[in-house]
Amino acid sequence: MKNDLLDSDLLKRPMNRRAFHRALASAGLAAVTVSLPMRAARAEEQAIYFTWSGYDDPALHKKYAAKYGALPGFSLFGDEEEAFQKVRAGFRPDVAHPCHGSILRWIDAGLITPIDTSRLSNWDGVFPKLKTLTEAQIDGKQWFVPFDWDNTSITYRTDLVDPKYEKDPTWGLLWDERYKGRLSVIDGVEDLVPVTAIYAGIKNPFDMSDEDLSKVKALLVKQKPLLRFYSADMTTMEQSLASGELVAAMTWNDAPVALKKQGLPVKFMHPKEGMLTWVCGLVLLKEAPHPDKAYDLIDSLLDPSAGKFLIEEDGYGHSNARSFELVSDEKLQELGLPRDPTALLENGFFLETLKNKEKIVRMFEDVKAGL
Repeated sequence: MKNDLLDSDLLKRPMNRRAFHRALASAGLAAVTVSLPMRAARAEEQAIYFTWSGYDDPALHKKYAAKYGALPGFSLFGDEEEAFQKVRAGFRPDVAHPCHGSILRWIDAGLITPIDTSRLSNWDGVFPKLKTLTEAQIDGKQWFVPFDWDNTSITYRTDLVDPKYEKDPTWGLLWDERYKGRLSVIDGVEDLVPVTAIYAGIKNPFDMSDEDLSKVKALLVKQKPLLRFYSADMTTMEQSLASGELVAAMTWNDAPVALKKQGLPVKFMHPKEGMLTWVCGLVLLKEAPHPDKAYDLIDSLLDPSAGKFLIEEDGYGHSNARSFELVSDEKLQELGLPRDPTALLENGFFLETLKNKEKIVRMFEDVKAGL
């Protein structure tokens, strides 16, 4: 049977690994780990890495392979809930790759153990801001080693939007009534609600009072008639920006990279109120079968050579500042990443679990329903 996904433009354009895996999952397809051009790692010999599709690329594991003459073993998951439930059910890899904001759940379930960072030769290169994220470091113990990060912001057409947004970048563009019917936002409370709270000036967009939620709801109600559509599909967002149907949309930072490759005049905004940033990273499982090799696996992923590949191939940020030194100015400019992202990380809001999420979901559904 022919699958529409495989016959679509999805496979004809640049797409980061994680987005591609999500697309495969939504179409009912499975990602496949192909044979790698090295001696296969037997499970009883090598550390097991439980991760997203694509992070089994040999280019991310050069340091580990150089030491052991083989790649780590790999087990892949499609989303964090799947990963958490599989480990809770008894699966024991050495290292897993969840995202910041869910780490406390892994700790509370007794699944992971603190990491001795003195055993990591690349730890001193990690951005200080990332080392001390909420939940990553608790009572002096490091439970989470940051690895990759990305942003949520506005991608906009510079030829169709008021040039004032170049000098005064603000989330307010997504509430600009001049562009009614030509704006779009991500259809999900995890991105849209914190962004709206940031624009509203709420101090903690992840732990809001009823008064804060009322302010957010009022802004979402005001925004709704200005939108062309809500969407969680970045491909739709990008295609609509490319055609001019949209002039601005809330996206991740890989969207402008793909659009620039098509020759389109777009920019990824750095709003004065701050961007939303997600960080994913590495945790050490309790009763890890290969604890010593697990540390070598983590250190290999923190190595600047792995970071260079991650930045250039996927457009993601890497946690080691030295990785950015290995990437050309031209490539960083193409990706919209600064040579030194310290200020970008210091001024952003790192994605956390929303408190009172059920109440927030009901509020957002009411907004969409016009209640």
